[in-house]
Amino acid sequence: MKKGGPQVFIPAYRKMLQKGELENKSVVLSERLSRCDICPRNCGVNRIAGEVGICGVGKRVWVSSYGPHHGEEDPLRGVYGSGTIFFSGCNLNCLYCQNADISQKLSGEEVSTRVLASMMLELQRMGCHNINLVSPTHVVPQIVEAILLAAADGLTLPVVYNSGGYDAISTLQLLEGIIDIYMPDMKYSDENTGRDLSGIPSYPMVNQAAVLEMHRQVGDLKISAAGVAERGLLVRHLVLPNGLAGSQEVLRFIAEQVSADTYLNIMDQYRPAYQAYCKNDLNRMITRAEYLDLIHQAESLGMTRLDKQS
Repeated sequence: MKKGGPQVFIPAYRKMLQKGELENKSVVLSERLSRCDICPRNCGVNRIAGEVGICGVGKRVWVSSYGPHHGEEDPLRGVYGSGTIFFSGCNLNCLYCQNADISQKLSGEEVSTRVLASMMLELQRMGCHNINLVSPTHVVPQIVEAILLAAADGLTLPVVYNSGGYDAISTLQLLEGIIDIYMPDMKYSDENTGRDLSGIPSYPMVNQAAVLEMHRQVGDLKISAAGVAERGLLVRHLVLPNGLAGSQEVLRFIAEQVSADTYLNIMDQYRPAYQAYCKNDLNRMITRAEYLDLIHQAESLGMTRLDKQS
């Protein structure tokens, strides 16, 4: 009996496209812009009419830059890079943001969904392994409309939802069957820390619920024989100096409430930036000991899928 070749991966959104459900979800999401509740901020502004809320973005998205990126996690970058699209604006206001020049002000180019779709298709032609949406939370309706347009024109790459982790469950539920790979941050385990450092209420509660919903949709990360991610959850956690992130509790939640098989990147690249120099407990880099201690803690919790960059 002749053996079949490797199974061809089909992104979730292509199945939605064939059923007509992708267009339906796009319409529902776009309507929500008229009283924006896309993220947990629930600003309620009419972005279709040009009003803006905390993120600063109206009807059209702002793209700071796009192109192949080789600095992402191993399963995302592969050989030819992750096809990143960096969106300007953000629903967070982190005092230490490394990208404050694009998150706290609109930089780059304001584009239509048709142009955004063409960017996705260009990244595919360049050989990228995925479409990596960086800071997508506040522009989900526009992204889904662009995916609809790009899919109709031949987009076949998995889509990565690369967020700060402050995502609304109602929005994530509409993304089910569209997003193949979720990559949220899990920043803090303490509500007061989220308020002090990112200017948002209830970060741990919102974040934990969001990550559980993401995992429910896509499960643990699945990687192809070529070593490239196809579907599943990756989590990022940035180590902050002086234990400010409450990292032990974050790791415990992932291991015990999400999955011990979660692909986890414990990131050691914290550098004081933006307004971090104004806070004594944030104005230094982390030590090697602080970082290694968390690696050991993750391993002691049974977590073995730690990113090789770590």
